[in-house]
Amino acid sequence: MRKIMKRNYKVLSLLLLLAFASCSFTTKSFDDPDKDKLLVKIITYVLERGHFDPIAMDDTFSEELFNDYIETLDPFKRYFYASDIKEFEKYKLLLDDQLKATDVTFFNVTHERLLKRIAEAKEVYREVLSTPFDYTLNETFDTDYDKDDFVKNKKELKERWRKQLKFSTLSNFDDIHIQDKQNKDRDASYVLKTEGVIEKEAREATLKSIDIYFNDNIDDLQREDWFGFYINAIVEEFDPHTYYLPPRNKEVFDMDMSGKLEGIGARLQKRMDYIKIVELISGGPAWRSKELEVEDIILKVKQEDEEFPIDIVGMRINDAIKYIKGPKGTKVTLTIKKVDGTIKDIDIIRDVVELGETYAKSSVVEKDGKTFGIINLPKFYVDFNDYKNINAAQDVKKEIERLKSEGMEGLILDLRNNGGGSLPTVVDMAGLFIKEGPIVQVRSTGANKEVLKDRDKSISWDGPLVVLVNELSASASEIMAAAMQDYKRAIVIGSKQTYGKGTVQNVYNLNDLIRNPSSGDLGALAFTTQKYYRIDGGSVQLEGVKSDVRVPGRFSFIEVGEKEKDNPLPYDEITAAEYIPWEYYFDYDSTIEKSKQRMIANEQLKLIEENAKWVKSKIDETEVSLNYEIYKRDYELNNEEGKRFEAISKYQTNLTFRSHAYEKGLFAQDTTDLKEKRTRWHESLAKDVYVEEALNVLEDLKTSYPIKKVASTKPEIKK
Repeated sequence: MRKIMKRNYKVLSLLLLLAFASCSFTTKSFDDPDKDKLLVKIITYVLERGHFDPIAMDDTFSEELFNDYIETLDPFKRYFYASDIKEFEKYKLLLDDQLKATDVTFFNVTHERLLKRIAEAKEVYREVLSTPFDYTLNETFDTDYDKDDFVKNKKELKERWRKQLKFSTLSNFDDIHIQDKQNKDRDASYVLKTEGVIEKEAREATLKSIDIYFNDNIDDLQREDWFGFYINAIVEEFDPHTYYLPPRNKEVFDMDMSGKLEGIGARLQKRMDYIKIVELISGGPAWRSKELEVEDIILKVKQEDEEFPIDIVGMRINDAIKYIKGPKGTKVTLTIKKVDGTIKDIDIIRDVVELGETYAKSSVVEKDGKTFGIINLPKFYVDFNDYKNINAAQDVKKEIERLKSEGMEGLILDLRNNGGGSLPTVVDMAGLFIKEGPIVQVRSTGANKEVLKDRDKSISWDGPLVVLVNELSASASEIMAAAMQDYKRAIVIGSKQTYGKGTVQNVYNLNDLIRNPSSGDLGALAFTTQKYYRIDGGSVQLEGVKSDVRVPGRFSFIEVGEKEKDNPLPYDEITAAEYIPWEYYFDYDSTIEKSKQRMIANEQLKLIEENAKWVKSKIDETEVSLNYEIYKRDYELNNEEGKRFEAISKYQTNLTFRSHAYEKGLFAQDTTDLKEKRTRWHESLAKDVYVEEALNVLEDLKTSYPIKKVASTKPEIKK
């Protein structure tokens, strides 16, 4: 079910900039014996009074809510009939009125009908899978479900299920063929299976997978869960980062496989119906495998003691994680769909994954007789209960001092794939690179803007600085890059623009408004309360941060970012803050121009851009043949075409990266394979064309400011 959880239980810790100020709605408390009505009252009250840009609940709102909610319930259009939709449409312009009257009739009607249609669908898919598929027929399946209309009768419904299930089973059919051939290659006496046996086994695998999906996930949903989907559809009309967390999920912001857990070491995120990898934890099993990448989609999961995999497409992320994680030493097989559309099985041996590897780390590199440093920051992390010790700004400062002790003459701050984090932390971090001044402006509805400043006059690093970003650099990363760009403190190298998220969210416990606690836990609401702006008055909302030197990347032609979300808040501008640009570069503009010219002539980047265009063309190809010979031919042709881009991963600079003295001292007492982790990281840096160019820029930048190579005396940041 592609959108049954489309944006519910969002995993937004990588994409949110959370404000840690409290919200207060103490002027009113609520009491209603009907929990559904109580929840509607409180949600609408909080949004009307607390949201940054509350929208009018009118007929336009009602119609959009109607369409979005139906799509959320049945994105594949394999449950409802056209007659159901026609019946529901009498509520199309009444939902705003129902919400104001705390009337949940529309939910009750659709919920009852959906449960009925799901029960019917179980009979349909079992009937379809009881009959062999004919893979010699020349028919196709289009994975763009938006093109489909709702079916008119049961015959059409069965045909829709047949094609979807045949498409799902085709990969099983191919997998068994491949495994059969491999068995024969290993053992000449092995008897190959017949086409009929392979077809039957493939169907049985699909049936088992879909049975588990319905039994373990759909049937497990309680009415409270379904009502949570309806509430989410309501609140998401306000903006893409406002969402409801039902009681069972309000404690979960980041469904990941990191921390001190036994798993594969990958952060996962639900995007539409797919479970995607958004980060690989350095040193974890997935990272060590060298086969998984960010943006890979996990289609199926198979345990080592099971014959067939489980299809997790459409599954709740926390349910999918139950299948993926497991005890240390056990094997899990993931069926992965790569960005270019290729599908492969990857075996991973689970292990204990340490959260510490998501923290800042640095490396030293020598180039043309000069010493440079690079700091990689995966997120703007912070523990507000222990701000002094667990704080990305403090850690970056420590890494700067360690690099300075090695004689660093220029620094790269790598914020690629950094989805953000704490607002106070990014303000503190930006202050490490300037004497003092504003870092970001924040505005609430009906209130004067607030300018957040660095008030500490000491500077941790006053030398040449480059900031690396890409399309997935979001929120706090955008604040950091924008501030360095506006001050002309750093040259920003990366994608055409960053993610484009310029909003701030608060998470509010809805139970704080309840007069009578007997109504039960109502959950929480994350909602947009502010927008933030650059110090020059511009916003990063939708527009992101434009790199000074734009370079192609794997996402250059793929639709990513805030502008691709539903109901994003608009771009706007406010007055600029007062600030003094950095004055100590002799040749800031000429350095940027030199870099641009190098990038135009760089063959590796030309190949990366060609690959990005090719990947986009494959994504746009939504029609798939259900004829096995054609499917296999297309698959092999796709792999063959992709081989011309293998040179991208084989690229090698002549640079050598090494650990600083402090880290080398840790290797002798290391029990977490730190040395191996750093070796792997250094090897990847030596293949990184973007880092290579960042070093060229650092060489070109000439500064009149005396670079201090001794430890900074900047006082510790206090909470």
